[in-house]
Amino acid sequence: MSQTPRHPSRRALLAGAGALAATLAAPGILRAAPLARLALFGPPAGPSITLAHAVASGALKDLSAEVSLTVWRTPDELRAGLTSGTIDLSVVPVQVAANLYNRGMGLRLVNTMTDGLLFIVAESGAVADFTGLEGRRLAVPFVNDTPDFVLRALLARQGIADKVQLVPVGSPIEAAQMLLAGQIEAALLGEPASSVAIMRGRTVGKAFARVIDLQEEWGRQGDVGPVLPQAGLAATDAFMAGGAEVLAPLQAALAQANGEVLADPVQAATEAAGALDMPAPILALSVPHSRLAVRPAGEARPAIEAILSLMAETDAAIIGGKLPDDGFYLL
Repeated sequence: MSQTPRHPSRRALLAGAGALAATLAAPGILRAAPLARLALFGPPAGPSITLAHAVASGALKDLSAEVSLTVWRTPDELRAGLTSGTIDLSVVPVQVAANLYNRGMGLRLVNTMTDGLLFIVAESGAVADFTGLEGRRLAVPFVNDTPDFVLRALLARQGIADKVQLVPVGSPIEAAQMLLAGQIEAALLGEPASSVAIMRGRTVGKAFARVIDLQEEWGRQGDVGPVLPQAGLAATDAFMAGGAEVLAPLQAALAQANGEVLADPVQAATEAAGALDMPAPILALSVPHSRLAVRPAGEARPAIEAILSLMAETDAAIIGGKLPDDGFYLL
C-alpha cells in the first residue's frame, strides 16, 4: 500500500535554510573545523598577547578542537624549532621569515601583527634624538637579529654608526637590569621589556622613558610613515600541506581578537600573563606602545619591502640576498 508523502515542516525548512546560509557564509571555517590540532607559537612580546586572547576567548574553536600557544624565548629557539619541524605556525620577525624563504627553507608570511615596538630607553631628558646617542653606551639584546639590524641601519643613515658604543647583551631583561644598575646609559628595548624597565626604574627612584621611538625615527628617515612591520604570523610548508584552508578564517579571528585586546588591555593581559611569564599589569601597560595591528601579508607588502630594503642597505644577506617574491605572501 502506498504511503502519503511526508513534507518537511516550516520549522524544518527554516532550520535547513539557516544551515545552508551559514555554510555559504563561512565555508572556510566549516572546512577547517576538522583540523586535529592548531599549535601556535609566538615571542615574549606584544603579538603573543593577541594570540593568547584568541586562544582564551575561544575565537579559534571552530578551526580545531585542540588549540595551544607556546612562547619561544629567543630567536635561536625559534630557528631551531622551525628547522626541526617542532614549530610550523609562529609569529616570527619578518626579516627572519624573508631570510628563510629566500634560502629555500619553506616558510611564508600570513600577516603582520605589529607596526613596530622598538624603543631606546634612557633616563628622561638624557637623550632627545639619535644624535644624542653619540658617545653613549647603548645595550643591544639579540645581536644579529631584527632589532639590531634595524638600529644599525638607522644609525648608519644618520651617519653616527661609529659614534655610539653598542654593548651586546643576551636578552632584553638583561639590558633593563644593566640600565637600572647604571652600567649603560641607554638600551634598545621592545615591548614589554621597555615597560618593565620604566616600572622597575620607578621603584628605585629613576625616571626612565622611551626617549626615542624607532618607528617614528624610521618614518622620518625613510619618508614612509611610522610603520615598522616587525613581526607576523608565518607558516611552514609542512603546515600548509594540511592546514592551508585554516589561514583565511584564522586571519579573520586574529584581526577580531586584536581589536578586543586594544579595547580591553587589562583582560587580555590577564589571559596572556601565564604564557608570557610576565605580570599582567606590565603586559597591560605595554599594549598601547606595541602598535598591535593584524594585516594580511599582501596588504602590508609595501611597508615590509621598505623595512627589508633598509636592513639590506648594510648587508643584503640579512634578508637572504633579495626582496622575497610573490610566493612569500600567503594572504
